[in-house]
Amino acid sequence: MKHYRITVNGKTYDVTVEDLNRPSHGSGVAVSQAPAAVSSASMPAAPSAQPPAPSAQAAAPSNGETVVTVKSPMPGTVISFKVIVGQRVKRGDVLLLLEAMKMENEIVAPQDGTVVALRVPASASVNTGDPLVDLA
Repeated sequence: MKHYRITVNGKTYDVTVEDLNRPSHGSGVAVSQAPAAVSSASMPAAPSAQPPAPSAQAAAPSNGETVVTVKSPMPGTVISFKVIVGQRVKRGDVLLLLEAMKMENEIVAPQDGTVVALRVPASASVNTGDPLVDLA
């Protein structure tokens, strides 16, 4: 768990963030809305905001490899794919751009692997949880 103090529009929040790559028994994010008595000048810089990691679901294909299906974290429209089928990717590589509420969101690979399927065409509208890319 990491603890941060973040100021938004002049109001300060204490935030606890769980590293999802490590097993834990608590919830993912906890926000205390009690304002903290600290000026933003004396705080250490908060880490740059990263888009939420896409959820992944493992499946067992016929060849015995494990396939991870990267799902849409929010409703939106697929703008473009940054990968092709057969391409090797590393964890954190951008797979596609998803437009949601007039913002372009990078959907990244949750693990190293090879792209085995693009589950939707570019310009498709998707809902939260819709499959986008399969990695093996």
